Amino acid sequence: MAGLLDAYKRTFTSEATAGLLSRPNPVRRTGFDVWLRIDARVIEAEDVVSLTLRSPAGADLPSWIPGAHLDVFLPSGRQRQYSLTGDPADRTTYRIAVRYLADGDGGSREMHDDLREGDLLRIRGPRNAFTYIDAPEYLFVAGGIGITPILPMVTECARRGAPWRLIYLGRSRASMPFLHELERCRGGTLEVRPDDEFGGPDLDALVAEAPRGAAVYVCGPPPLMESARRVLSATDPTASVHTERFSPLPVQDGDPFRITLRRSGTTVDVGGDESALSAILRAVPGAAFSCRQGFCGTCKTRVLAGEIDHRDRLLPDSDRDSAMLTCVSRALGDDLVLDL
Repeated sequence: MAGLLDAYKRTFTSEATAGLLSRPNPVRRTGFDVWLRIDARVIEAEDVVSLTLRSPAGADLPSWIPGAHLDVFLPSGRQRQYSLTGDPADRTTYRIAVRYLADGDGGSREMHDDLREGDLLRIRGPRNAFTYIDAPEYLFVAGGIGITPILPMVTECARRGAPWRLIYLGRSRASMPFLHELERCRGGTLEVRPDDEFGGPDLDALVAEAPRGAAVYVCGPPPLMESARRVLSATDPTASVHTERFSPLPVQDGDPFRITLRRSGTTVDVGGDESALSAILRAVPGAAFSCRQGFCGTCKTRVLAGEIDHRDRLLPDSDRDSAMLTCVSRALGDDLVLDL
C-alpha cells in the first residue's frame, strides 16, 4: 500500500506542476483530473465487470448526480467514458461498469484483461450529458449495459418516494448486471424482460405505456432510443424524453469528401455513410477520440483549409473557423486539410 500511495503522490504532484489538474471548464465538466485506486473488481454479469474507485489518500470525491459519467484514461493512452453507477450519496467511491466487446476497439478488452484491484487510474469528471430532472413520475427503459446510468436514477426515485417504472431489457438474465440491486429498490415497478424468456420486445408498445407528463429516460441500443422519441413525440407532447447512447451516431445526410493529413501527407477518402474520424483512423490508428458523439472534445483537430460542416454540441464560436470534432463534423465542400 505504501508503494501505491508513493506512486500516486509522485504522479499527482508532477501533473499538478504541469498544470494538468487545474480547474476544468465548468461548461464541460465538474471535478478535477485525479488518480484513483481500483478498490474492488466484481463480475456483475456475463462479460460485465464493475470497478469501484477510491482516493488513495482517503479524500472525498467530487459530488455527482444520476446520469453522470467519468472520462477514464487507460494505461495504453486510450480515453473512454463510463457512466457512474454507484450511490451519489457516497462521496468516498465511484463505481463504473464495463461490458466486454470482442469486436470493439480495445478499450473494454483493456479494462477487463489488464486492470486489477490496487491499480491506479487517471479519471476526469464527473460530467453529465444525461441529467436527472425533477418530475412527477418516471419511466426508465434500459437495454443491456444501458442500465448503468439508469440504476442511480431508480435508486434516487426510491429514496425520494417518486413513482417510477423500469423496463429492463437484455439477452438473458445472466447477461443483465445489477438485477439484485434493482430488486431492492422500493416505491416503483421493475419489469425484467430478457429476450430468451419473452422474445424480442415491441419497443413502440413499451414506450407508449409511459404515464402522461412523465420523464422518460432511455439508454441502450439506437433502435430503442429512436422508438422512444418517435412514439412519444406522436402520442404525448407533455413527456420529456432523455436518451443516452454508447455507440456512434449514424451519419445523416452525409456526402463523400477527401481529407489531406498535412503532417503525414496522406490523403483519405470519407464515405457518405462514415465519419471523418473513421476514415482518419485507417491512416492514423492512434488518433485521439473518445465519445464519438460530438460532446467530449477529445478528437478536436485543427483545420488548415476547407469549409467545415459542424455537427457537434461543444465547440465555441471562436473555434469554429479553425477546428472541428472529427467524430461528427464533416466538410461542406469536397476537401479538408487537417493538422494531423
